[in-house]
Amino acid sequence: MTSKLKVLQVIPKLGYGGAETGCYDLAHYLPENNCSSYIVTSGGELLKFIDQKKVKLIKLPVHSKNPILILFNSIALIFIILFHNISIVHARSRAPAWSCLIATKITRRKFVTTFHGTYNFKTSIKKLYNSVMVRSNLVIAGSNFIFSHIKKNYSKYLDLKKKFLVIFRGINVDYFDPSTTLEAEENNLLSSWGVTRDKKLILMPGRLTAWKGQELFIEALNLVNKELGHQSFYAVILGGDQGRDIYTKKIKRLAEQYRLIPQLKFVEHCKNMPLAYKISSLVVSASIEPEAFGRVSIEAQSMEKPIIASDIGGSNETITNNVSGFLFESNNPESLSKKIIEVLNLDESRLKLIGIEGRKNIIKKFNVEKMCFSTYSEYKKLLN
Repeated sequence: MTSKLKVLQVIPKLGYGGAETGCYDLAHYLPENNCSSYIVTSGGELLKFIDQKKVKLIKLPVHSKNPILILFNSIALIFIILFHNISIVHARSRAPAWSCLIATKITRRKFVTTFHGTYNFKTSIKKLYNSVMVRSNLVIAGSNFIFSHIKKNYSKYLDLKKKFLVIFRGINVDYFDPSTTLEAEENNLLSSWGVTRDKKLILMPGRLTAWKGQELFIEALNLVNKELGHQSFYAVILGGDQGRDIYTKKIKRLAEQYRLIPQLKFVEHCKNMPLAYKISSLVVSASIEPEAFGRVSIEAQSMEKPIIASDIGGSNETITNNVSGFLFESNNPESLSKKIIEVLNLDESRLKLIGIEGRKNIIKKFNVEKMCFSTYSEYKKLLN
């Protein structure tokens, strides 16, 4: 059975997000276990890293929500499934999932979905659109928080005869390893960011969008300055705005208003995220809406850095509070500022212990090998 397993993953684009990196990691794991691996996508930055000797790559406009293109993609997927004799189709987003649902119904192949986010809905039509993610033979939730969210909001669409389970996302702990960076690289990155080692560096990674909490972070930094005095730290907001120019201008004006510009840097992109974590003293994830999982929290822990995160969503599962990291009251800049001050004042032995516990936590629960093996095991169960 194993040698005949052929898995087709379908994802809008292969970027650097959690869903995309999970797709990429699984695609390269499967050939190592005598499975044929295929990806259908429209493009993305990760494409250049795909080993096309192991993974068959097919381009289709599966990023589009246009109903005509969704139908076109379903027809194309039918031909792909039949031509390559695909065993399992795994969709990782809603628009391509509708194409996959149609294609697997017609070809009678097994259909798997991973519910990666909370998928906002304000109307019954939007909820119906989202419901495609629970119409598969196997529904995978990326965290217990998402599992509960699905049960609460999509129970009428769930078929109790089909399987529904949690498989935590994982990261490559060999890539996010604090022992792999070089001091020269660290100095170069610090220099490019315009910061020095004479002060502690607070890092907030994540795309620039209101729900990620950059405004809250800036408010908290202002409160830290009032308590510790101006210029007591450096901070970096790391992430692109993906076209949200108005929001970028808004948070930069807020930083100017609080006279934070000399110590707060805005950096659009960093190709070497382990290095970004390594040069930081602490990491912040300040989302004001629940993270489905919270990749920043596990990456920071894997790099043995103290993480401060909102006490909502996936962070409650990935962080052991006051052991491997710290939780603050969500949407409360005063609570965040107090945690930042607390961590800035910790002695080196306590910080080292937190780092050790953090990495231990990620290796045990959230490593990519565990995620891939669990998914692969569920594929085999589904076919059997």
